Amino acid sequence: MSRQQYREAEWMLCAILLCLSDRSGAQISYSVSEEVDKGTVVGNLAKGLNIHPQQLEERGFRIVSGYSKKYFEANLRTGVLFVNERIDREELCPSLPKCSLNIEGLLSHPMNIYRIEISILDINDNAPSFLEQTHVFNISESSSTGERYPLPIAQDADTGSNSVKTYQLSPNEHFSIDVSSGGDIASAELVLQKALDREKQPIIKLTLTAVDGGKPARSGTMQILVNVIDVNDNTPSFSKPLYKVRVSENAPIGTTIMNLNATDLDEGLHSDIRYYLMRRGNVDSPGKFSVVPESGEIIVKANLDYEESNAYELRVQATDQGASPRSGYSKVLIEVVDVNDNKPEITITSLMSPVKENAESGTVVALVTVTDKDGGQNGLTTCKIKDSVPFTLTSNYKNYYSLIVDGHLDREIVSQYNVTITATDEGSPPLSGTAVITVQISDVNDNAPRFPEATVNIYVKENSKVGDIITRATAHDSDANENAKLTYSLIDNYPKGFPISSFVNINSETGDIVSLQSFNYEELKTFQFKVQATDSGVPPLSSNVTVNVCILDENDNNPAILAPYSEHGSVNSESIPYSAEAGYFVAKIRAVDSDSGYNALLSYHLSEPKGNNLFRIGTSTGEIRTKRRMSDNDLKTHPLVVLVSDNGEPSLSATVSIDVLVVESAADIQTQFRHVPIKEESFSSLNLYLLIAIVAVSLIFLLSLISLIAVKCHRTDGTFSRYSAPMITTHPDGSWSYSKSTQQYDVCFSSDTLKSDVVVFPAPFPPVDAELISINGGDTFTRTQTLPTKEKVRIFYQ
Repeated sequence: MSRQQYREAEWMLCAILLCLSDRSGAQISYSVSEEVDKGTVVGNLAKGLNIHPQQLEERGFRIVSGYSKKYFEANLRTGVLFVNERIDREELCPSLPKCSLNIEGLLSHPMNIYRIEISILDINDNAPSFLEQTHVFNISESSSTGERYPLPIAQDADTGSNSVKTYQLSPNEHFSIDVSSGGDIASAELVLQKALDREKQPIIKLTLTAVDGGKPARSGTMQILVNVIDVNDNTPSFSKPLYKVRVSENAPIGTTIMNLNATDLDEGLHSDIRYYLMRRGNVDSPGKFSVVPESGEIIVKANLDYEESNAYELRVQATDQGASPRSGYSKVLIEVVDVNDNKPEITITSLMSPVKENAESGTVVALVTVTDKDGGQNGLTTCKIKDSVPFTLTSNYKNYYSLIVDGHLDREIVSQYNVTITATDEGSPPLSGTAVITVQISDVNDNAPRFPEATVNIYVKENSKVGDIITRATAHDSDANENAKLTYSLIDNYPKGFPISSFVNINSETGDIVSLQSFNYEELKTFQFKVQATDSGVPPLSSNVTVNVCILDENDNNPAILAPYSEHGSVNSESIPYSAEAGYFVAKIRAVDSDSGYNALLSYHLSEPKGNNLFRIGTSTGEIRTKRRMSDNDLKTHPLVVLVSDNGEPSLSATVSIDVLVVESAADIQTQFRHVPIKEESFSSLNLYLLIAIVAVSLIFLLSLISLIAVKCHRTDGTFSRYSAPMITTHPDGSWSYSKSTQQYDVCFSSDTLKSDVVVFPAPFPPVDAELISINGGDTFTRTQTLPTKEKVRIFYQ
């Protein structure tokens, strides 16, 4: 709803209320200045209406106006009318000399309407202003003095004495002002006081000030420009006979480097100047620059290069557009300013590559030259090596450097260096150029061949084929090419009195070691030799590896029956009395096996005729005893066949036959022995040898046991405690047996046995199922080598 529509609705409401009310009050008038603060008291309504303030509140007094804003409000307790909104007289009553607001005061019960007129008093809150900021006069320099030119009139929203009252003109020698204050609006005219001269002052700038009559007074200004119209009687002229300007060499095409400044005291076409470049041979190089005729801007027409030319000279011409054109001339010297637009360039010459790894410090590898096309500080460079490498740069002269060795070289660690050289100029910002020199390091023979281990243990089965590869000696040389080409050879020694070349041979290129004979464990158990690896360098370098060869026993020997009994085919007999009790000792079969270890572990078995259950034999002892007492039904002669088997794979065996004769009494047995004196002597010799063997073996066993205990006490890692100690038992018949947990092995000794074996488990060595100690001739022993299989353990003799 517009303001007018709103006011009409308010007046209509008031008219209806007047019709309905029984009476209306008189009009009350107040006055208030505009722009007063909210809450300013306008008047006392209770007093003006002659009503007690309490009745205003009881009868519901309210203010009704037809304006969009509620400018006034009443305090019902005190009856005071006060300003409720900001009042702007120029907004309410634009262009009116007087301004008032009409509002109505409404009382209910009974209803009364009171008209209230409030005059809004003007204050000087608006300054005079002109419709335009600048006003231009075009006055010929031939104009006569005294001529008048009307000036624009200022506007002021205030009224009365607060409106525009006078005008003022800024001091000058050519014009004055004539103010006319007749009527309500003041006006002014510009009066020419002195003749104009355009050549001296083509434009005159004046300031016109309008002042109102308020207290304090306010004012507004406007610029007056007087253009003096001239006659064309002057020649264009440049401000300088020689212009000097600097331009960067990287200025883009189209860059304005300067504006030519030629002036002509004339005006119009006579002062309209056009600029041109004059060509004078190749001095000014017009292809690089051009000039805009209208503006005189000299712009870059082509790419500039300080390195190509650092200065240009131009001759310029300024011509006016008069009927008879006049021209002026000048020179322009353009200096091209160098910018750091060229990176340093690095040139490598006299490169010595590869470089030997034993090159001494100071050895020259390459010559480095750095160039920079820029000039001044932009062309000064510094050169350095990036990263940490055993090389350095030394300055020879200005931008010439030498790349020299400055550290230890080792081809085996680093065979190639990529040396990055960086050259940086002193421009702002600085530019850098880089070059990478690849330096190969050549090998020298400074590394001897190396074997993975100083000692190699290999195992060869006896009876292996001649020519079998028993192992391969492999060495590594960190050098390269010929320095790493290896040849292998054997270093002579004489195991068992024979040259090593009679045992094995080696392939000089591959290092394959082949056997030259079939080895017999019973003759040769171990032997040792050295393999030498030699490179092809100058001088050659070499290293050795010790090879220990252990011959593994094969079960290639049958058990041999010891005296006094002979093998199957001979007649052997024993006698027992008829009164013999169960467990009566009949005979003891002894056998030995030339093999070792499990292959020499013997077991005894009895093959009796069917139905004969009179005798039994100890599996490990070979003792033949009676199972029970004799009976009348038993035979007088009992042929027995004893089978002796070793523990090899496959098992080998031997048999012996014994005829057991049953006699009436023990006296008959003695008589029988007396008739065989040779056997007594044999038994006596056997007992003697057996006694010596038992003493020797016992002594060695005790020494071994003491050594094991000493080693166990010496070690601190508790290895011995992880395995249970073995148990060795001596039988009355001179045999030894070993037992651990539920396993037991028996070995028999005899007086004519050259070597005997006792099964023991040495705690310091990791056992499999069994591990053996071999006693050779009763004086030396070595531990066995554990094999991958659980069942086979071989014994090696020293």
